[in-house]
Amino acid sequence: MFKATTHDVSVTVMPVYIDERSNPATSQYFWAYRVVIENNSDQTLQLLTRYWHITDSNGHVEEVSGDGVIGEQPIMKPGENFSYTSGCPLQTPSGIMVGHYMMQNEIGKMLKVEIPAFPLDLPDLSPVIN
Repeated sequence: MFKATTHDVSVTVMPVYIDERSNPATSQYFWAYRVVIENNSDQTLQLLTRYWHITDSNGHVEEVSGDGVIGEQPIMKPGENFSYTSGCPLQTPSGIMVGHYMMQNEIGKMLKVEIPAFPLDLPDLSPVIN
């Protein structure tokens, strides 16, 4: 489990390799990751956008950005959390993901909330420094 806290918002990520959706013979590897976003601040926040920086073990970088997460732009009151599951395909057996969310508070101020870096490594593979 990997966790970062920014502006009193905690983001916890747990990646899991999905063997059934992977095919190493064709260089297709797939991870699911569960994200829990906890609003520990004293203000209501809305997640507006996401940004991901994904690097595979060959050094290939993919950047992904867009509105919300899984088709939603959740609003979280103080003390509330939002969780979702998504996935990431790679062409190598290891990589790393990191990113951030842009959230807006009730008076319109934008907050950049960090997503912790987390590895995407096959379960039996020795960790790779990416």
